[in-house]
Amino acid sequence: MNIVLNRVDVRVDVDGRATPKTLLEGLSLELAEQRIGIIGANGSGKSTLLRLLNGLVAPSGGTVVVGGLDTVRAVRDVRRRVGFVFTDPLSQLVMPTGREDVELSLRRTVRNAAERRRQAETTLDRFGLLPLADQSVYELSGGERQLLALAAVLAVDPEVLVLDEPSTLLDLRNRELLRRTLAGLSQQVILSTHDLELAQDMDRVLVVHAGRVVFDGDPSAAVEHYRAVSAAGLELPGADVPHREQR
Repeated sequence: MNIVLNRVDVRVDVDGRATPKTLLEGLSLELAEQRIGIIGANGSGKSTLLRLLNGLVAPSGGTVVVGGLDTVRAVRDVRRRVGFVFTDPLSQLVMPTGREDVELSLRRTVRNAAERRRQAETTLDRFGLLPLADQSVYELSGGERQLLALAAVLAVDPEVLVLDEPSTLLDLRNRELLRRTLAGLSQQVILSTHDLELAQDMDRVLVVHAGRVVFDGDPSAAVEHYRAVSAAGLELPGADVPHREQR
């Protein structure tokens, strides 16, 4: 999938401020690689950038086009093609059990109840979750919930999977399970993360600071750039983007 951001700004009104707050500014990117990571400090704009990709956030200026579809004018079609997994899986698991949640995801596309249940069970089994299908989501571990949220999104077979810091709530075992799961997916994967090992699994990594992409390129080089600047306590440069020109 080719995703193009052209001169994108995102500004929001904030109580007590005379002018809008800028979350992203002048962002131009072409995202075509199979695995893309986004790293940066809290508040840098990573989550806002991800939410642009399926229309959860609309640009204040510029355009975001996903596979030829504008995320503002064709937001429903975009969301069918781009699945989104939030940091906290409980924010998107709305049904009491995993089986019901995956079936809910399928309700729009699979009208027959028996077929919907069959497809839900196939999806749960793919992630090793079928034995837990009828347990309350509150009885599942953090890793099991994260895999369940992922299963519910992938049940409808999106072309692009966007994940906002998916390993944040996971222990080491479940973090490694997530890494293996993501590596085996056919979908294009775009994720933000503070997990620099996970970032190095990507084909391309963006470093975001103060609403701008300040490094774009090889994962190892991006991680070293981020580490070096963070360790030095210096501000990341905002003018030039090493290694890859923004389009």
